[in-house]
Parts: sequence; C-alpha cells; structure tokens
Amino acid sequence: MALLSTTDFPLIIEKRDGFSHGRIDLHSHTHCSDGSLSPQTLLDRAVNYQIDVLAITDHDTVAGLDIAQRYINDQNVPIKLISGIEISTAWQGFEIHIVGLNFDKNNATLLKLITNQQQAREQRAVTIGEKLAKCGFPDAYHDAKKLAGEGSITRAHFAKVLLQQGHVSTMQKAFDQYLGKKGRNTQKAYVKPTWCSIEQAVEAIHAAGGTAVMAHPIRYDLSAKWLRRLIVHFKESAGDGLEIVLPQMNPQQRKTMLNYCLEYDLHASTGSDFHHPNKWSDLGRNLILPDGAKPIWALWQ
Repeated sequence: MALLSTTDFPLIIEKRDGFSHGRIDLHSHTHCSDGSLSPQTLLDRAVNYQIDVLAITDHDTVAGLDIAQRYINDQNVPIKLISGIEISTAWQGFEIHIVGLNFDKNNATLLKLITNQQQAREQRAVTIGEKLAKCGFPDAYHDAKKLAGEGSITRAHFAKVLLQQGHVSTMQKAFDQYLGKKGRNTQKAYVKPTWCSIEQAVEAIHAAGGTAVMAHPIRYDLSAKWLRRLIVHFKESAGDGLEIVLPQMNPQQRKTMLNYCLEYDLHASTGSDFHHPNKWSDLGRNLILPDGAKPIWALWQ
C-alpha cells in the first residue's frame, strides 16, 4: 500500500443541502479487532455515507488492510484507504491509545511491536478468562476467542459473550461489573494490561513512515491537569497530532481540543471510532475540523 500525499486528497468539506459534511474518517474498526463489520462491509457503508478517505485502525493489528485494499481494487470502490492501526499503550496507570496513520504496513519495526502487543493481548485474555471462570463463567475465554475468530481479541469480545449469554443486560454493564478497572463485583475480572509505552508506539509508527495521533483524548476520564500532562508527554515523545473531533462532542470540548493543538503545535485529526452501526457515532458523522486547526494529512508529503 503506497503512502498517500496531500495531493491524493479530494475536497474534504463541502456544502450539501445547506449543511457541512465531512468526507474523511481516520478512525474505524472491523471484525479484525473489536468491530462488528468485515472490512468489505465497512467500505460499503463508508461509500453509502459518502466518505472519500477512510482509515481502518484496528487494535494492534493491520490484518484488515490487505483485505480492504483488495476489495477496493476488485470492486472499484471509490474510497482512498489510509493504512491505520490503534496501538494500546500504558501511561501512569492509564491505557492510552495511539493511532498510527499512513505508514508502511510491512515495516519490520512496526510488525515486531504488533507481535509483542498481540502476545500481551493474548496473555491478558487468558487471565481474564481464568478470572471469569471464578465468577461462574467457565467458558468465557473459549467463547470470546471464537467470537474474535482470527481477529485481535479484546475485552469487548468478553463483554459480548456475557451479554449474549444473559449474564448482563448491556455491554457497558459487563465492563462496570466485571471487566472494568472499577468493577463492583468482588471477584471482578479486570486484568492490568502490559502494553508498550507511548514512546515505543510513536517510535514504531515513525519507523514505518507514518504519523502518530493520540486517539480520543477527551475519553480518558482525566482531569484537566492530568490531560495536559498527558499531552505534554505525548508531545515530548514526538507525537504528531491529537484526535480533536469525534461525533459526540459539544462545542466547548472541540474548542478545548483545538486550543491544545495550537498551544503545543500539534496537528489535528478526526475520526468516528466506528465499531458497529448506531445512531450516535456512525461513519463520518460531525467530523468537521474547526477553523485554525492544522490537519494531520498536511504532514503526508
């Protein structure tokens, strides 16, 4: 997959029926990690939503990229695909996600990091399964692995298993009661991950010729003081940009995120973080960069 340059991009924002529509989405998932759609179905949906540029950013894997590109080539799908990945990292006891964009997916340094991440993810899943067995769910690991298929196993797969088997009424309750860090169950199944550092993730993305973006900074449940510390650390680790526009953000949140970009001279990215069809955060929804933001794709030259 060739790296894209700024000349590969169409008009990103246009007016249709009196409304502004974003035509670029740089954060989406397939069933190669914890998304519900195949790469092919995701692309079809993106076309229906008039997306021109799409990044597939599965968790700690690039398995969906070749599948997606072959489908684009075979079916003449009118979308420019950006190589992407969402790397889980550890920082000060928090799990921070770093999105890599527009990189060489065959780079040896990146592939080594992915292998290490997958091993850590598998070991975590095994331990989660053992803890859930003590909670009375003996087949949770087996069922979660079956649900993940050849994809990257995540806590979301365990949550889906608990939901499908009727142990919880929603996936969120699976996290609240068992899988989350603050679970109420005395035998909860939270397992502290052993992810790479932010510095290692950024270094691997850069080694592959890509750009490193901090995913959804507003979702980490950090105070303003701690969020600023995180952004400073990311900047010092040579990070390139912040994901400052998501479907569900109010104007003040967008303004705050833009101000962080301007203060720390970081580029701005935008993405739906799409996992499955829903009315709140679908592909391309409300993804307009604010005036004054430097788009992350300006770096792709």
